[in-house]
Amino acid sequence: METVTVRGKRRRVLVVDDHPVFLAGLRSTLELIAGTEVVGEARTGAAALEAVRRLRPDLVLMDVHLPGLSGVEATRAITTEFPDTSVVVLSMLDDVDTVFAAIHAGACGYLVKGASGEDIAQAVESVSRGNAVFGAQVSSAVFGYLTKPPARQDPFPSLTARERAVLELVADGRGNSAIARELRLSLKTVRNYLSRIFAKLQVADRAEAIIRAREAGLG
Repeated sequence: METVTVRGKRRRVLVVDDHPVFLAGLRSTLELIAGTEVVGEARTGAAALEAVRRLRPDLVLMDVHLPGLSGVEATRAITTEFPDTSVVVLSMLDDVDTVFAAIHAGACGYLVKGASGEDIAQAVESVSRGNAVFGAQVSSAVFGYLTKPPARQDPFPSLTARERAVLELVADGRGNSAIARELRLSLKTVRNYLSRIFAKLQVADRAEAIIRAREAGLG
């Protein structure tokens, strides 16, 4: 990777990973970023927290899977105790649950291991400017999760499909005769359904049932 200039003051970075080979490679990558100084390394979450207390880095590059205190737990501890220290997670995992766990713990970035030197340099610069940063794979996973239509919650799970159909017609202002014709039921059957619906919804009458149904978006 060519040397990349990071604008502004010198950035002090702590790298955290329990794999010595990856740790050495990450240090080498960071040392090619002009204006960036690797001030320390840690191989466990507890050691990372101790190193932050001692070295006060501007940025921590944090693995997720660490012995003892996990990377997510270490991130939470660091960002709580040292809010001026930024944490970017660098992990093999790109699943949405892990990404959101890291974000909720206070991480301001998430890159998947295998990110290029340029990606890491851009992440250092972006985070130093106060921005959040996510690698392409992570952004795709998060975007897909956020744009996925939410599973529809059934407001009345105790109702059977037929009872719900009756309630929807009640909420639409239909009378018993109209409901009977629509669903091809007898008037007695409709009245029986209504009695069961009122009991399940714990309402006294049709008017209360209509209010509950419309509040839930029926009708």
